[in-house]
Formats: sequence, structure tokens, C-alpha cells
Amino acid sequence: MSTPQTFQPAPASLHRAAFEHHAATPLNPRLVLLLAAAAGLGVAPLYYCQPMLGVLESDMGASASAVGMVPTLTQLGYALGILLLAPLGDRFDRRRVILAKAAALVGALLLAALAPSIGCLLAASFAIGLSATMAQDVVPAAAMLAPDAHRGKIVGTVMTGLLLGILLSRVVSGVVAANFSWRAMFVAAAVSVAAIGAAAWRGLPSFKPTTHLRYRALIASLGHLWRHQRALRRAAMAQGLLAMGFSGFWSTLAVLLHGSPFHLGSAVAGAFGLAGAAGALGAPIAGRLADRRGPEVVTRLGIGIAMASFAAMALGLVLPPHAQLVLLAITTVGFDLGFQTTLIAHQTIVYGIDPASRSRLNAVLFVVMFIGMAAGAAIGSAMLTQWGWAGVIVMAVTASLAALAVRMWPQRSSR
Repeated sequence: MSTPQTFQPAPASLHRAAFEHHAATPLNPRLVLLLAAAAGLGVAPLYYCQPMLGVLESDMGASASAVGMVPTLTQLGYALGILLLAPLGDRFDRRRVILAKAAALVGALLLAALAPSIGCLLAASFAIGLSATMAQDVVPAAAMLAPDAHRGKIVGTVMTGLLLGILLSRVVSGVVAANFSWRAMFVAAAVSVAAIGAAAWRGLPSFKPTTHLRYRALIASLGHLWRHQRALRRAAMAQGLLAMGFSGFWSTLAVLLHGSPFHLGSAVAGAFGLAGAAGALGAPIAGRLADRRGPEVVTRLGIGIAMASFAAMALGLVLPPHAQLVLLAITTVGFDLGFQTTLIAHQTIVYGIDPASRSRLNAVLFVVMFIGMAAGAAIGSAMLTQWGWAGVIVMAVTASLAALAVRMWPQRSSR
């Protein structure tokens, strides 16, 4: 039986020409730094709005439910962008895709800064989410440029930039909005993206396409990869389960700190992002370990660290408030380190499946991870309402244990 046209791989000559072209491009520390900065500044606009929702509500004269749609539409746009736009990196020159999304992101951020009404701001938020997927084009670009022996290290370094962009964006936007205005934050974000776009225009090499599939066939091939690549399914499901606990914690932390016995404001909750950033700095170490010991070992190590950190939070239930805050900060570093370590190892696994499909493989991994995050936010909120902080801890530990079972299952079945 002949293979359907939708899933035909690109000719071997096309793959070989693309890889020879990338092998000739020197991946120096300056280029790695550029890629890391592009990933961080590209993804940060997704999260600038979160600490500014209270200011937006009063300044725009909109209801709390309407303002709450700002981060929702931003995340929805990002999820759809990963699914529908990220695969374009395999079909077109990734450099052009990154530059086009950077230009679109600058326009969307300026539209948000000048928005005269909540409706316009909501439309701009959705556009920000779509175009912020430039970060998901940068990481496969780094994997394509990196030599096989150092791919984990390079991807880990670039992912550090992306993760710091996520974790520090909330802190930056809170400070800027408090001292200037929320519109100033969107303008500053547009300037930062324009600057990194200009640097990418000068510093990024061109990338030869690895497939000639038309757009519909390109998107349809995501399902083909999911069905036929067992390693992709395992990586995506394990990371998605771990993301449930990760998102469950961050989506309920502010509520926990606001209530008894802490009675702390949103600024303290935002400051916990600094603790998460400390964990993210371990990503390059995870990448090096994946290169030396193999990514399978690193996935289990990362999940184990995250699960132990979530379980250790239960000790805070019997500690006084100040001691519980210290424990929360320490365990935040721990589970974030475990989460990022596992993600780097899973990306190393996924990028090694088929070099010609890295953008699509990356899209599948992150779509499933975002599904896990969305589920974790919903389940975490329900658990907090029904059983308090103990319920959130149980959910996070259970999800981590399920992720570990996914990674351990093949070894048991083979025996």
C-alpha cells in the first residue's frame, strides 16, 4: 500500500542539504546568547498582563470578568499559535518565520498599549498570544544548529532564556505598572521585541526548509507523528502530567497567600517568580547531563525532584506562617528545577526522533503540555476550594507520580 501524500517525508536530498547548510554555520556563544534572549523576550509578553489586571480593571472601567479574559485570550492565542503556526518552521526558512512573528508581536503590543476599549485590548491580547509563538521557533532553530553531542546543553541554555522570560516577566510588569502605567509596560515590551528582532535580522543564519508539504498536509502530519512516534507520546504525556502540578501550584499560590494566615498581597506572590527563576537556572546543567548520561535518566531524575518538592510542601501544614513561607520558597526552587530539568530532557528526546520534523515535534510536545497546564489550573482551583492547600499538594504529587509511571512503564514491560 502506498503512503498517503499527506505524510510523505521530504526527499533525502532536501534533508541532507539542510543539515549540511546548518553544519556549516558556527554556533558560537554570541549566537547562543542571541537565541536565548529571543526566546525569553519573545515569550515574556504572554505574562506581562497578569500582575496588571487590577490596574486594568479600574483604568478601563471594565468588569472583572471582562478583564479576566485578557490572560485567557493571550494563552488561547498562544496554544492555537503553537498548533497552527509553529509547524511552519519545517516548511519555511525559520529565520524569516521568526522575523515575521517578531514584527507581528511588536504591532500587537503597540495595539494593546493604545487600546481605547476593553474590546480592542482583548483582540490585541489574542494577537499577542499568536505572535509570541516566535519563541517556539527559536528553540528548534537552536536544536538544528547544535551538534548532536552538545544538543542538550545548547537547548538547555536557550530554554533558560525562555524560562527566565516567563518567570521574571511578572516581576517586571508589576514594577513598571506600579511606577508608570500598564500602557508603558506594553510599549516597553514592544521596544524590547523590536530590539531583539533587529538583532535576529543581523545575527541569525538562514535555515533551509526540511519539507515541501502544503499547509494542510503539514498540520495533518502532527497526527501522524503522534500515532507513529511512541517516544513522542511518552514525552508529551509525562510532561503534560508534570505540568498539571506545576500549573496547579502557580494558579493557586496568590489565593493561598492572600488568605489566612498570611494576608499578603499580589506583590509577594509575584516575588515567588524569583524563586522559580533560580530553579530555571539549572536548565543548562540538565542539558549537559542529558548529553552525558542520556535523557531517559534525566527525565526520571527531574520528575523525582519535582515530586519530592511537592511532597515536602505538606510539612508546611504543621509549621507556623513564617516557616511555611520559607519552606514554600525552597520547594518552589525544587519543583521548578525538576520541571525544567524534565522538559529539557524531553526536548532532547523529541528533537532526536526526526531532525526534519523538529518544529512539528516541538509543537506536539508543547500543545500537550499546555493542555496539562490548563487542566492543572482548573483542578488546582477546585482542590483548593474543596480541600484547601492540602488538596493542591495531593493533586501535584499524584500528577508527578503518574508522570514517573509513564517514564518507568516501558522498562517494566520489557522485563
